[in-house]
Amino acid sequence: MKTLYIIRHAKSSWEFDVDDHKRPLNNRGLRDADLIGKKLKTIVKSVDKILSSDAERAKTTAKIILDNLDFDDSIFSLEPKLYDFNGHQVMEVIKGCSDEINTLMIFGHNHAFTSIANLYGNKVIDNLPTAGLVGIEFEVNDWKSISVGNTFLTLFPKELR
Repeated sequence: MKTLYIIRHAKSSWEFDVDDHKRPLNNRGLRDADLIGKKLKTIVKSVDKILSSDAERAKTTAKIILDNLDFDDSIFSLEPKLYDFNGHQVMEVIKGCSDEINTLMIFGHNHAFTSIANLYGNKVIDNLPTAGLVGIEFEVNDWKSISVGNTFLTLFPKELR
């Protein structure tokens, strides 16, 4: 079985005149990422690999959430292909993962993440909100074989506020 956690970056700030790639989180985003991290600590017991888009808002979201979890830093890495908004590159990354990885957590962007949650999960999500998470299980042994799986978890910040 393969388990995928998809986490959209938390709310970003438009206050600064910076390139999209460098946009930071705003205060709500910082709080929401921490809320999700604290809740995940009670739900997720292990992850084999954690990948994040190299965009500032995704990296910061990942760091805040992972600071709440007791995972070794060695399983975390940046993946520039996750800076993708349509999902093609995201799926290349997921399907290209080593089959030794059973549980994968990725941090990235919409519209890609909502599309992937709806194409590969069995629960329709109108919009994956900022700092929102979807967990999907696949009854396969290799990532390249994933198709529609079971959406076993949705976790959105507004549920925790």
